[in-house]
Amino acid sequence: MPVKCCFYRSPQTESMAWSESMDTLLANQAGLDAFRTFLKSEFSEENVEFWLACEDFKKTENAEKLASKAKMIYSEFIVADAPKEINIDFSTRDLISKNIAEPNLKCFDEAQKLIYSLMAKDSFPRFLKSEIYKKLVNSQQVGNHRRWLPFL
Repeated sequence: MPVKCCFYRSPQTESMAWSESMDTLLANQAGLDAFRTFLKSEFSEENVEFWLACEDFKKTENAEKLASKAKMIYSEFIVADAPKEINIDFSTRDLISKNIAEPNLKCFDEAQKLIYSLMAKDSFPRFLKSEIYKKLVNSQQVGNHRRWLPFL
């Protein structure tokens, strides 16, 4: 039987690994925090907040909680003039509006895919070029050099 080996990333290489994919970034709490900070600076944090709300929603097992979470997501992100309204097309918004009366675990899937795609194609590349990301990578690289070269 083959031995499974896991790859450990040091904190110094962690932020550089976020550039591999948006999934890598979103799966890491520090990466997610940095991405959120960046999105706030661009006034578009509603996208990642919606994506996270959908991830949490899909883990809901209780039918009552499912209904209340669906209504919260709908009123917070989907309905016209919502406090954190996301940018989705009319047909997706309309489909959610029709299904919200009897929500299921997949009722936000299409909108979540659209928002993920928008972040992956637009926000994520800008994040990787941002000063927030560059400073984080540089500070971790300097910290790594100091550990090996204490005279720096």
